[in-house]
Amino acid sequence: FPVLNAAKSVVGLEIHAQIHSNTKLFSGSQVGFQAPPNSLVSFFDASLPGTLPVLNRRCVEAAVMTGLALNCTINRKSLFDRKHYFYADLPAGYQITQQRLPIAVDGTLTYSHLGGRKRNEVVTKSVRIKQIQLEQDSGKSLHDDYRNQTLIDLNRAEGQLRVDANVSVHRPGDPWGIRTEVKNINSARNLARAIDYEIQRQMFVLESGGTVQNETRSFDGKTGHTIPMRDKEGLQDYRFMPEPNLPPLMVQVVVLEEVRERLPELPSVRRQRLVETYGILPEHSFTLVNEDGLMDYFEAVVRETKAGPRKVIGWVMNELQGLLHQQNLSVSQSPISPQALAQILNLQENGQISSSIAKQVFQELWKTPGKTAQQIVKEQDLGMVNDSTEIHRICQKVVDSHPDQVRPPWKRAVLNKLMGLVQKETKGRADPVLVRAILEQKTS
Repeated sequence: FPVLNAAKSVVGLEIHAQIHSNTKLFSGSQVGFQAPPNSLVSFFDASLPGTLPVLNRRCVEAAVMTGLALNCTINRKSLFDRKHYFYADLPAGYQITQQRLPIAVDGTLTYSHLGGRKRNEVVTKSVRIKQIQLEQDSGKSLHDDYRNQTLIDLNRAEGQLRVDANVSVHRPGDPWGIRTEVKNINSARNLARAIDYEIQRQMFVLESGGTVQNETRSFDGKTGHTIPMRDKEGLQDYRFMPEPNLPPLMVQVVVLEEVRERLPELPSVRRQRLVETYGILPEHSFTLVNEDGLMDYFEAVVRETKAGPRKVIGWVMNELQGLLHQQNLSVSQSPISPQALAQILNLQENGQISSSIAKQVFQELWKTPGKTAQQIVKEQDLGMVNDSTEIHRICQKVVDSHPDQVRPPWKRAVLNKLMGLVQKETKGRADPVLVRAILEQKTS
């Protein structure tokens, strides 16, 4: 779309998040990712007559914990409702949800991100959380275009995350605009793309003199565009009614406090602790917290090595992450354990290998994770040259082979070149401080 005049956007997210539980919300059927179709379906899931829902305590506790993490008010009493609609993947003809009185309300999510010119300034913002509700999962429709038929899998529909984004735009000072809903977005990256596109599309419609339609749209990840699905002029009547087979959900004070005590360290607290404990930069704390397993890896290396945290963070952010991203691996799949990296750093700290050799050992360990850093150093003769007489001899040889360049007044660049030649002779195993001192002495 062309560049348009300034406008304000309003975005609301309906986030469907999967609860980590062994069984489903209202039945004893197991939860198993990629299980064979319809292999995890109880009589209740199939909506056989006479079957009743039984609420999963673990799911309730997870919802309460989520509410506490998002600074919500936990309703001591919440209610379940039936939401009626007729899809092939919802055999009962209704979905059990919480419409009138959900389990948690009125929360705030305070979050931080890196901004500023150099993307290293911590910017803190907050968004309002309207409510958290427990909701039954539907099945999944699998469309077979070849046979012109639809198959139903009643195991469950959701992956770990699904988001519906409601977007509207308005000119500054005007009332909020007409919203559209972009359905079933399945990743954070696509969510951002869909919202950005929809804001620009609506701004273009308004600037062109048109009217934004109140409609449901889908997002095409290939083109990055949103596509109309259906309009909302005749809004569907879900005929909400109280769920007669489930009593009000009562959250006792004892349960609330037990859940509060089990609340894990939240990301903002974790980032602050990393900065204060280890003296690392705020932008590094974001990376450690945001990438699954990286913070634990970093802290494990710090515990095992004599090197300081800032040196460790350099290795984790550059060498480790570089190879992980290059080979599309997670932290848990790293061929080099935290203990193995700590061994490399300890060898360097003890003066047994140079910094360049340490990186070479890291690369070798990545290829052959069954070995230790000490084995690689010994097998490939990578240890530091500690014989002062030998280093003097090599330095003298290099100086003698470049008589024209070492005559006064020689320049600093010449010394750097000579140091490079000495390191080449020693395969990077000579102490650079000692080499520089000897060369300065021999060329003065």
